[in-house]
Amino acid sequence: MSSSQDDIKSNILTTTIESAVNWGRKNSLWPMPFGTACCGIEFMAVLAARTDIARFGAEAIRFSPRQSDLLIVAGRISLKMMPVLIRIYEQMPEPKWVVSMGACASTGGVFDTYSVIQGVDQFIPVDVYVPGCPPRPEGVVESLLKIQELVDTDKLSDYELSNSK
Repeated sequence: MSSSQDDIKSNILTTTIESAVNWGRKNSLWPMPFGTACCGIEFMAVLAARTDIARFGAEAIRFSPRQSDLLIVAGRISLKMMPVLIRIYEQMPEPKWVVSMGACASTGGVFDTYSVIQGVDQFIPVDVYVPGCPPRPEGVVESLLKIQELVDTDKLSDYELSNSK
């Protein structure tokens, strides 16, 4: 082989569109925090220097559901607040992922009352649960890594184009 062929082989990268799109998605998650209680304070610690979720491409916190692809439900959700959470989830564009952060969001925690939802997964699909009361920032970082694994295995064919209807 000539040296020009060697140069071409060493400068060519082959991949699929799907893996390139998934790589971009998993390294640029835009979380929408829905923090209602003490777990919301714990989520703020995730943005601090010690855990620094910017390393995982998730530092662009968005407070608009239409600009987000990751919903982080942190804290207890009351019965009156659930329609708001459902509306936020429905306004997020596809593909979207949900993290239930803490015991209260996942199971109602110690608030076993009629006014507190006993797990947000009864109303919206949850991809990853972060255990604890309060959950540690390291648990949120681990949940981001699990979401990245989910994003990496996504198939473009799973998402229907809105114009095809």
